[in-house]
Amino acid sequence: MTELKFAYWVPNVSGGLVVSKVPQRTDHSPAYNIDAAQAAERFGFDYALTQVRYLASYGADAQHESTSFSQLLLAHTERLKVIAAVHPGFWQPAVLAKLAATAQDWSNNRFALNVVSGWFKKEFTNLGELWLDHEERYRRSEEFIEVLKGAWGTDDLTFRGDFYRTRDLTFRPQPATPPEIFQGGNSTSARRMGGRLSDWYFMNGGSIDAIAEQVDEVEGYGREHGRRPGFGLNGFVVVRDTEEEARRVVQEIIDNADEEKVRDFGEAVKTAGASTRDGKGMWAGSDFKDLVQYNDGFKTGLVGTPEQVAQRIVDYKKVGVDLILAGFLHVREDIERFGTQVIPLVRELEAQETERKSA
Repeated sequence: MTELKFAYWVPNVSGGLVVSKVPQRTDHSPAYNIDAAQAAERFGFDYALTQVRYLASYGADAQHESTSFSQLLLAHTERLKVIAAVHPGFWQPAVLAKLAATAQDWSNNRFALNVVSGWFKKEFTNLGELWLDHEERYRRSEEFIEVLKGAWGTDDLTFRGDFYRTRDLTFRPQPATPPEIFQGGNSTSARRMGGRLSDWYFMNGGSIDAIAEQVDEVEGYGREHGRRPGFGLNGFVVVRDTEEEARRVVQEIIDNADEEKVRDFGEAVKTAGASTRDGKGMWAGSDFKDLVQYNDGFKTGLVGTPEQVAQRIVDYKKVGVDLILAGFLHVREDIERFGTQVIPLVRELEAQETERKSA
């Protein structure tokens, strides 16, 4: 049985991982993030995900750019893989492919990309970029990934798409190990793209039943192309000595929500799930308290004692989750708590399950 992998959200934007005025011991500075990345590496994390924001949204009034910040973290770690989130529309894919190939070479194959199709209309229009409707954004992302993969592994690449074109493109050096490509999105278009193209499919937080349904659907699309992507699940993690204490922390976050910013975020994301043809999509069923953690992380239910959180993580693994993408309130110290108190318990439960199946 393959071991679960663990990732954490890099706080390279201000405000941490919640849209709340609750006191946080989290900082978006480079120095804080280097320390957090080195701790994550020591305490059993496999990946760090660097967020992409150019303008203020969901409380992130200040932002560090994702690809450069990711390389900063790579330069100060030895094993941790770092995923840089990028938007098609802001990057020319062949140019990004060259950047990624170089980063992959000098980091010993630890650079990855998270292709974000985009939901924040103002970010595109303020930067002078064309805003596309939902389905077109995903068509563009598919072409974007095809060019990335083609540039990394094909000589004389000629690509003729509706959004991107190349002619007789050959890059040297091509990466011996292509960077992994992650993507998010809950819509049908996102699910089809994940099944067909991406190495990893990120899911917003959700119940075990909801995540099982999503995994099953995307696996079905993957089988049509003879492949299976990995599945990553977002979850906001609060581990304390008692369940009551952990739940009080979550309630305090919600009680101190920045109501204006949460409402603004809720209005902005109406262009995401609500704009899809079938009503599926990011935040389509999210209420106010869900939006306080901006990727539905409360819905995953990783709140309680170390034993409770570890068991719930393994329950998600049983329905097909391969990676937990953890958000934390006090990132640096919570990374250490999770790494010392939860990951070892997950490994014990995985070993017990392997032994049970082989008996």
